[in-house]
Amino acid sequence: MSKPRIIVGISGASGIVYGIKALKTLQSLGIETHLVVTQSAKVTLSQETSLKYAELADLADVNYANADIGAAIASGSFQTLGMLVAPCSIRTLSEIATGVTSSLLSRSADVVLKERRRLVLMVRETPLHAGHLESMLKVTHMGAIVNPPVPAFYTQPKSIDGIVQQSVGRVLDLFGLDSGMVKRWEGNQPRQ
Repeated sequence: MSKPRIIVGISGASGIVYGIKALKTLQSLGIETHLVVTQSAKVTLSQETSLKYAELADLADVNYANADIGAAIASGSFQTLGMLVAPCSIRTLSEIATGVTSSLLSRSADVVLKERRRLVLMVRETPLHAGHLESMLKVTHMGAIVNPPVPAFYTQPKSIDGIVQQSVGRVLDLFGLDSGMVKRWEGNQPRQ
């Protein structure tokens, strides 16, 4: 790898802004991004933002059709730091948990796991039933990190973007990447 690479998967769960912010941040950090977007995510994109799919695709260095199971990111010989799925739908989580690789997104995640690379899933669903929780436990046992985008209110966010930045910054921390966006907890201030 001449330049560090991360695969970014965007599935159809609500919260596409997390994937968009991750792509923009990785671009600013000089990380090469390889993007795969599900059809459901394209629908979510049109419902949650004013971006067109072409504009989203332009945020990545390389993008792939979700049906292209012969893409470079479908092979373990294609070196990456790992993969972030932001947001991650329950369907995508379930496919990964069962080893079903019916799409490039789930195949890429499976490859990342088999190669023992970092897989971070920003699962977006609530409430959760036992099947969802079992799938989360299963992928965790397989080596993935389940990181729902839960707001950190100790940062006293002033906007939705502030909440999104903190969540995306924290998942990028899991890849050893300091985005400069994270307000870090410094402990309670000593009493004087």
